[in-house]
Amino acid sequence: MNRSHKNHPTVAELKGFGEDQNVPFEGIFLLREAALKTARNGSEFLSVDLGDTTGSFHFVCFSDTATFLFFHDAPLESVVRVQGMTEYYQNRFSPRIQFAEVVPEEEVDSQNLLDQLIPSTSEDREEMWVELLEFCHQIKHDALRAAVVQATTEMGDRFKTCAAAIGMHHAYRGGLLEHTVHLCRACQALLPHYPEVDQDLALSGLILHDVGKMLEYEGERVTRKSRQGILQGHVVLGYRIARKAALQNKLEPALRERLEHIILSHQGQLEWGAAVLAATPEAVFVSMLDNLDAKMGMVQQALRATPEGSEFSDYMPGLGGSVLVEPPLNPSNGDEVDG
Repeated sequence: MNRSHKNHPTVAELKGFGEDQNVPFEGIFLLREAALKTARNGSEFLSVDLGDTTGSFHFVCFSDTATFLFFHDAPLESVVRVQGMTEYYQNRFSPRIQFAEVVPEEEVDSQNLLDQLIPSTSEDREEMWVELLEFCHQIKHDALRAAVVQATTEMGDRFKTCAAAIGMHHAYRGGLLEHTVHLCRACQALLPHYPEVDQDLALSGLILHDVGKMLEYEGERVTRKSRQGILQGHVVLGYRIARKAALQNKLEPALRERLEHIILSHQGQLEWGAAVLAATPEAVFVSMLDNLDAKMGMVQQALRATPEGSEFSDYMPGLGGSVLVEPPLNPSNGDEVDG
């Protein structure tokens, strides 16, 4: 039966029910993961993640349940309608799902369900793309500018749609573009304070630092790592993309070496995935800005995803804790502050 999605609760709304409430619900979500695992006693279970544009939630299906068979066979990225009860496990929202079915693709299309299910940047992607190309053309060195434009545009619209991560920061459609444009804006604001940083190299490095993610990730509805993403990772893939473009545009070896070093070191620490530690002014600058925008992206996501009325967000792995989502006191509105 073709039922409207309009009255179905979002993930954020479901998480708004407290731990002391057990509320029945019916919802439509995107199947993001259904991983088969084995318990200590040898029995199999599924670790399932469902989500929409407001967030995601995790629950477990044991092998003796009907939902186990459904999620075991349901294709990843399916749109599913579920019925269940809101519950919490170890202070985390983990509902008990009692029924599930795949929503037919014709219903998905006719009701534009993907717009409510696939997280995407809130900024206009076409406007950001134009802005990014403007940043590219601010690079004064001809060969460097040509290399950056080639590496940025050679995969067509992929830069516009690619996520910047699977779950850490800017983990949504257009996240890579949003993250990169934010970094370029920050670069413009901060460069006057650091005259020892070469503007062309810093801007080039920021634009290309995550370009390898266009190859690291795949999936139309759910972002996951590609084969080469698993085997090589975006640092190596980005290094190869930038090196190819630099060689084809005859960028002199000294500049090519410094551009490659920015990409190889931008993760900051070896344990975070950097191939080497930053050893030039531009590499340090890019690495620190990248870390800043990644962390603030996590904060922004926490603020967006936390149900209204909550004091703190869920635990954010990249921040090592939760985020206080209440706005600060405003003395001009009569709020008391310590003297």
